[in-house]
Amino acid sequence: MALLTNSLLVLRAQQLGPRRTHAPSTSYLYHSHPCGATSSVSLRLCHGNRKVKTQASNADNQAVKVEEKNEEEEEEFQVLTAMKSGFNDIVIVDTPKSRMLLLDSSHNVHSIVYKDQKWTAFYWDEFASLPAIVPKGPIAILGVGGGTAAHLMLDLWPSLQLEGWEIDQILIDKAREYLGLSDLEKHTQAGGVLNVHIGDALSPSVNIPGGYAGIVIDLFSDGKVLPQLQEVTTWLELKIQLKPYGRLMVNCGGIDEPSDVRDGTAHPKNISTDDSWLPNSTIQALSKAFPGQVSWKKMPQTFGENYLALTGPLPELNSWSAAVTGPLTDSVKQWRPCEPFS
Repeated sequence: MALLTNSLLVLRAQQLGPRRTHAPSTSYLYHSHPCGATSSVSLRLCHGNRKVKTQASNADNQAVKVEEKNEEEEEEFQVLTAMKSGFNDIVIVDTPKSRMLLLDSSHNVHSIVYKDQKWTAFYWDEFASLPAIVPKGPIAILGVGGGTAAHLMLDLWPSLQLEGWEIDQILIDKAREYLGLSDLEKHTQAGGVLNVHIGDALSPSVNIPGGYAGIVIDLFSDGKVLPQLQEVTTWLELKIQLKPYGRLMVNCGGIDEPSDVRDGTAHPKNISTDDSWLPNSTIQALSKAFPGQVSWKKMPQTFGENYLALTGPLPELNSWSAAVTGPLTDSVKQWRPCEPFS
């Protein structure tokens, strides 16, 4: 999750605040040793021909200048908060167009909220297509982060009951303060709401009577898919939390081979052939837990190249397309079944 998913975001800070690690995405931010009470921050974003540099004297009020490689346009950024919790390095950045939540030691972007548009053009958009193909009932989001998926889902489906799980209380507090998460915790006119729970998203406490109509799984730590998601037993335990005809939709990161992946995101050389999902250990485990009942898609290079998985029979794609809006009308048609493998 970054300004752009294939972006390289580099932060050098003298006292950005304490440091540590947590969940997913696709742009990378690095910072150096902390020292002193004030900060001199240099932030650089590389994406195509674009480079961003920032300098600031205070960690809570940092002006950022953007230099275009082939343009003279300047843009201002601000770091709203930078701190360490027991689980994460947390940085929230404000730009003229968006706010972003950066986490873990590489500061991948885990959430983005745009100020003047709904769609993110990243995998979060895909999660908003899930309600169209599941029965009525609550939907869980395991790894709610700053609430990007929840924002989109309640915008498109305002009567949804969402149950969001996140391990980091401080992260949630900051998302409420800076990313509008608290707005989602108020009932919509149609009765929809996000209920936020603090705890281990893979613990038995996630279970609810009657089960979930759908479960969105977006669980990363230190820029990588949680290792538990590469174990068949994890998916069998999640399977029993579903209502009849319920489904899982999963961010599976990239290919697991070191030469093909960095921080959970596949490199451009991984092309979307019918079996290009095979090296992805998360989809492998899912396919064993849901034999013949897993579909997959790979986000385009410009959208991050993450692999996504969906359980249950492959939906009728034209009907699914007709039930959603915006870019989802085309993107849902890109799902394909995982061919059986042994």
